[in-house]
Amino acid sequence: MAYQDIVFSAEFGPLTSSLASRWDSDRPAFTFVDYGERREGVSTTLSWAELDLRARALAARLGGLTTPGERVAVLCPQNLDYIVAFYGALYAGVIAVPLFAPEVSAHGERLVGALADSDPEVWLTSDSAVADIRGLLDAHPVPRPKHLVAVDTVDPALAANYSSVELTPDQPAYLQYTSGSTRKPAGAVITHRALAANVRQIVEAYGTGEDSTCAGWLPFFHDMGLLQLVCLPVHVGCHSVFTTPYAFTRKPLRWLHLMSGRKDVITAAPNFAFSYTAAKLAAGGDAGGIDLSGVRAAINGSEPVRAETIDGFLAAAGPLGFRAEAHRPSYGLAEATVFVSTTAPRPPRVAVLDRVELGAGRAIVVEAGHDRALSLVSAGLPVGQQLRVVDPATGTPLPDGSVGEIWLHGPNIATGYWRQATRSAESFDGTLTEGEPRSGWLRTGDLGVWHDGEVYLTGRLKDLIIIDGKNHYPQDIEATAQDAHPALRRDRLAVFSVTHDGREAPVVVAEYSNHVADADRNTEEIERAVRAAVAKHHDLRLHEFVLVPPGTVLRTSSGKIARSATRSHYLSGGLS
Repeated sequence: MAYQDIVFSAEFGPLTSSLASRWDSDRPAFTFVDYGERREGVSTTLSWAELDLRARALAARLGGLTTPGERVAVLCPQNLDYIVAFYGALYAGVIAVPLFAPEVSAHGERLVGALADSDPEVWLTSDSAVADIRGLLDAHPVPRPKHLVAVDTVDPALAANYSSVELTPDQPAYLQYTSGSTRKPAGAVITHRALAANVRQIVEAYGTGEDSTCAGWLPFFHDMGLLQLVCLPVHVGCHSVFTTPYAFTRKPLRWLHLMSGRKDVITAAPNFAFSYTAAKLAAGGDAGGIDLSGVRAAINGSEPVRAETIDGFLAAAGPLGFRAEAHRPSYGLAEATVFVSTTAPRPPRVAVLDRVELGAGRAIVVEAGHDRALSLVSAGLPVGQQLRVVDPATGTPLPDGSVGEIWLHGPNIATGYWRQATRSAESFDGTLTEGEPRSGWLRTGDLGVWHDGEVYLTGRLKDLIIIDGKNHYPQDIEATAQDAHPALRRDRLAVFSVTHDGREAPVVVAEYSNHVADADRNTEEIERAVRAAVAKHHDLRLHEFVLVPPGTVLRTSSGKIARSATRSHYLSGGLS
């Protein structure tokens, strides 16, 4: 897929233009399925006309409280108020800061950090969350907003007072706070041009149209949830059906029910969600009446995509009509708005490579049964942007088959981090030694390799474990460790290195599974199995193995293992 510059023009303008064009449409726009009160869920729907009216009314209210260009935080629960708040902010010409209500306690530190960094003048929430908001203000040293507005109490009649605000392509639309897997969160500045470009790239990549359905549960404060469930539907005019992340984690088959029986469905989730859902189906979860034959694209991204997860999900969901070609491993990040690349609509492609050679920076194919075999899932090709694999030390583009840092260039790239000039220059001002354009490349911090015409992700540059001059990818060691003993909880391990006697040494922190009886959870036996497996497959001697209760290994808001944060917890003695 060749690079194409996507021009911001009157024909292809900001998302507010798309919403405004449907001001009189009674078609369903967004449906929220609330499982809070009733097991079967209660659905509430906003039509396009209702959404436009409420968004304009809120914009009119904001016009009397702040000025275009100021920050406005979205702290609504994940419901229809959130949609209204986001588009009301865009209509008002302010910079939206999509966050979440304080009820999401697991990410409280992230919320406080983002509010302190962005310092919004106005906070938007739902009336039901006002008490929690005031509790947040009382409990944490965050800048107090000038105004707190409950979106659902704004009179729709105020829409008559709305005056259109002219939006320019390079004007910031919102700040997307990164999940912070290796560093503290920072607000990527997403312009109206970048947002418009990225939704168009998504449409071209997955073939989404007006008759499609966007379905899912991803959090709106995360880039993938915001684009797939909130922004894409407005651009193409299709129906979005969503629930909350909590509803999914409680009963993952709810995700399948959201998609069931609908046509041309596009959904998205991290790898763990596919694995989690497949396990529930395999365990005899009630799948009666679920029909997944209408799923066009199930995007798998945001964390390493595992071949065994793809196979397991197809085995479990295939009898329900899910097709192998609908599983679409993809790559993206907040600094690129979200979407970067995806695979073609065919069964996902897996490359079996030599893990030792890969650690040395070379992609060498081996047989599946080889004792150094490592299966990597293709992330496909970029759409509407350039992707280079580069030597991060020199800025030299590398040939196919060589591992390097992924650099990106395109109209969807953020302009930098909010008020962080030094960090912005580090990430957004990469310069190539050859090729065009020469400068202005986003240095993603992700490692990858071009192999057989497609890009494969191999890990994070900052997570690499270097011992005796050899590179080891922590996610590979984590996969080996979790397979070493059935008492370990899958995808809940963190591997990192520490300095011991002047040398780097690896540590494994692993959660045990609550589904394994205490009698079968012998720590010494588990440790022996993990140490033996790591020594055999990676030629490494562990410095320490730490077995911890479920929920101990830290994760980012998108579900990635927060290795750096877990390492800090370990070094402080919090995991002993």
